[in-house]
Amino acid sequence: MLTLYKLIINVVCFFAPIILRIRIYRQKEDENRYKEKLCIIKKKRPQGKLIWFHAASVGELLSIVPLLEKLEKIKEIKSILLTTNTLSSSKVFEKKIKSKKIIHQFFPFDKDIFTKKFLSHWLPDLVIFVESEIWPNFILNIKNRKVPLILLNARITTKTYLRWKKIPNFAKSIFGSFDICLSQNKETEKHLANFGVKKIKNFGNLKFSSPVSFSSDKLNKNILKMFHCKKIWCATSTHIGEEVFCGKTHIKLKKKLKNVILIIIPRHIHRINEIAKELNKMNLKIHLHTNKSKFDSDIDIYLVDTFGETQKFFNISKSVFLGGSLINHGGQNPIEPTRMGCSIYHGPHVNNFKEIYSYLASFNISKKINTINTLKKFLLKDLSSKEKGSKKLKKQINSMGQSILKNIYLEIKKFIANKK
Repeated sequence: MLTLYKLIINVVCFFAPIILRIRIYRQKEDENRYKEKLCIIKKKRPQGKLIWFHAASVGELLSIVPLLEKLEKIKEIKSILLTTNTLSSSKVFEKKIKSKKIIHQFFPFDKDIFTKKFLSHWLPDLVIFVESEIWPNFILNIKNRKVPLILLNARITTKTYLRWKKIPNFAKSIFGSFDICLSQNKETEKHLANFGVKKIKNFGNLKFSSPVSFSSDKLNKNILKMFHCKKIWCATSTHIGEEVFCGKTHIKLKKKLKNVILIIIPRHIHRINEIAKELNKMNLKIHLHTNKSKFDSDIDIYLVDTFGETQKFFNISKSVFLGGSLINHGGQNPIEPTRMGCSIYHGPHVNNFKEIYSYLASFNISKKINTINTLKKFLLKDLSSKEKGSKKLKKQINSMGQSILKNIYLEIKKFIANKK
């Protein structure tokens, strides 16, 4: 299986320059840094102990920020290499992370020769892959070099597990290469055990530990002034079809409420023009976030066309519809808006986060909706109420998040102390 995987990766890498050029044209790659994905490295490795984190995109990156803040204070760690895959994550890194200890690079293709070159250049003392980042060539080459390897906040869905189950020996060799897997839920813990992973610990989902400095991000005063006296609800991480669903819901809300406004934050902002076109057909008035001019008082939709600002809008919204749930996508993580005291609404497809949604539903914080009328009914109740979220639950979740962070930090610290 490894031979076949290497063959496929080599074929992909043969066409990689063309693929990357097309992605640059579509504004999905950084024109000045795309060669990092071909393992062309310009930055030098700093002297001293270096630990390497790899996170796929924005969500995974933000989840490890509190951990990075704690680790960078350890004197033995001279530098932290952070790799991600997406352009959006690199932009969030620039905005959110100011530490001189932390170096960002784009993750190179998992070609055997690239992985060996990357590891020889950076010579990490500890490697930490986040959530679902499983790259066989990197993993096996890290193991061959006897560098400690951790799978942090590990998440394996049933769909992913069944895929790996078709190649059991290969799965066991890959997952067995991790020195420890820190699972984010019981489902993943079970799947990892079935792959023969010997050391698994489940402290909970690291995303519960989002730091206060991130949660308190605020919009600028001019925008806040424009939202003053508005009844606000938010639809975030939306996918194709979900913006129209929310738009239709909003039309019904307008018949019952005055000064109601919907903030839409799509999962992929390259769809902005397509989304705006669909909503315009419904005679909904739209204002783009990047349009700095004052918006009219009768605006229906505030459409967010930037990266990494979602939490700012959770601060001003009472109710949040989480996308990727009306379609068979598996849902999006509800932790961030929950921590901000928002009520959560979602469609039936939330298999990727079913444990979290079950927990929130037990506190009546999250509710499943199937129809426009059901969502309208819940929103009318929320937006007519003066209360915002549950302070008790918010405190409880924050406390749980800090406990998870502490346990994970102490576990990682063992590897730093043991590595000479």
